[in-house]
Amino acid sequence: MQLFYNPDIDETTESFSFDKEESKHIIKVLRKKDSDILHVTNGQGLLFETEITLASDNKCIVSVLSIKKSPEPKFRLHLAVAPTKINDRFEWFLEKATEIGIQEITPIICDRSERKVINLERFEKIVLSAMKQSNEMFLPKLNDAVSFKEFIKQKNQGLQFIAHCEETDKKSLKKSLQPNENVTLLIGPEGDFSEKEIALALENNYKPVTLGNTRLRTETAAVVACHSVVFFNEA
Repeated sequence: MQLFYNPDIDETTESFSFDKEESKHIIKVLRKKDSDILHVTNGQGLLFETEITLASDNKCIVSVLSIKKSPEPKFRLHLAVAPTKINDRFEWFLEKATEIGIQEITPIICDRSERKVINLERFEKIVLSAMKQSNEMFLPKLNDAVSFKEFIKQKNQGLQFIAHCEETDKKSLKKSLQPNENVTLLIGPEGDFSEKEIALALENNYKPVTLGNTRLRTETAAVVACHSVVFFNEA
């Protein structure tokens, strides 16, 4: 199934049009024509089966034939991850985490971060593309970058973890999870979190966890964490 996206449609929608760029892609590139069927999601759990009523590359119009609602996830996974020095690695994480089934991502700027500016618009396109490619009906929420201190001040529901490399008493993430509980997990930069950041996280009720016996790159750790939480809750 090829999936399209329109954030402005809901259960009351009977017909709608795609923007010029998407219309051109549908008609000129994919060579769709009148009466062809398109599957569209609004990124909020709804799948629309639609039929093309006007096959124009300026304004492709479809009518809604049926709507299917996907069940809400039983838990929310929010990863706060330091952007990597090489952009491609963070973009790889965004793609894979979306495919696996994450709900929210926040880039965090840490004491040892080598990259402190992100291209949010580009990141949003990568997340959207990964959602469509994996036939996922929920678009993950991608937040703008914030400092570590700002993020720690936010109130997050459920379990809160920080994965760091310091030789301290830590439990494995797997043994720390609980079924269908919301999870917020912090992943640091290449140089790891600073001692001050770790202490601040612990003061704010974040529990230290390990993701395994090997030292992982930032983006690898984030994907491992994402998969671990989702797999745990699907078992």
